[in-house]
Amino acid sequence: MNLPKGKLIPVGGAEDKGTDLEQGFIQRNNLNFFEEGILRRIVNETKFQNDSRIEVITTASMIPIEVGDNYLDAFAKLSCNNVHTLNIRNREEAQNPEYIERIRNADAVMISGGNQMRLTATFGGTEIYDILRSRYNNETGFLIAGTSAGAMAMSNTMIYEGNAANAHLKGAVKVTTGLAFMRDVIFDSHFDKRGRFGRLAQAVASNPSCIGIGLGEDTGLLITDGNYMEAIGSGMIVIIDGHNIRHSNIADLADGSPISIENLIVHFLAKGNKYILSERKYLAMHENEYAKTEVE
Repeated sequence: MNLPKGKLIPVGGAEDKGTDLEQGFIQRNNLNFFEEGILRRIVNETKFQNDSRIEVITTASMIPIEVGDNYLDAFAKLSCNNVHTLNIRNREEAQNPEYIERIRNADAVMISGGNQMRLTATFGGTEIYDILRSRYNNETGFLIAGTSAGAMAMSNTMIYEGNAANAHLKGAVKVTTGLAFMRDVIFDSHFDKRGRFGRLAQAVASNPSCIGIGLGEDTGLLITDGNYMEAIGSGMIVIIDGHNIRHSNIADLADGSPISIENLIVHFLAKGNKYILSERKYLAMHENEYAKTEVE
């Protein structure tokens, strides 16, 4: 199996854009936006760094102009000015030859938050989607970043609905097919702030071949080779592994009944911690960098 040559950076949402926030909204843990922030890392991981051409896709958002302008301002603060927005609103606009050519020429793509179903419904089966997937799989250095809905849509199995308060009830969590840049994972965003542990646990119990990845706000993963993950940003990543579930009643319940699961494995990752998907292996900060030689 050929490993993808590009990079993915899924982000849990509310990433620091270099602006003052309302008191109590989120803790940044004193990470410096200009040196250690999520957007700085995205720029650093692109092929030409500050000179890279970045296209921001705002399709998921209902306020695309405002969202796009916020990203243009944030990247400009980092002296990254070759940044443009693609405010594609429907499948017809996704066929625009100009937009297709811009995706062909981008060094990186940033997919904004909003509604992940808008992303799959708008881009599924389009030439833009085919280009993104081909470039990610075959082009060294090409980067796809996504925040909130843009992160959740990256996986093959995608959560599209589920109230955290009812997540312990069978059927309360809805999944469908995402953009499938990664297989065997399920991303969830705003994970800690919106109390989504139960939501992701139910999704994993229903799809135990997948690793659940809960992305905290202002927190993300740098994923290389579709396998090696490094936590970045100021918050926490939660890994939920259902491969060793011993008991689950989810297959036998009627919708609306409480689920029970035994032997979920859970890891917490902070900035610098790593996880190897194929090995289901956690690496603390002090362990050998990625330990690629150990798994080859």
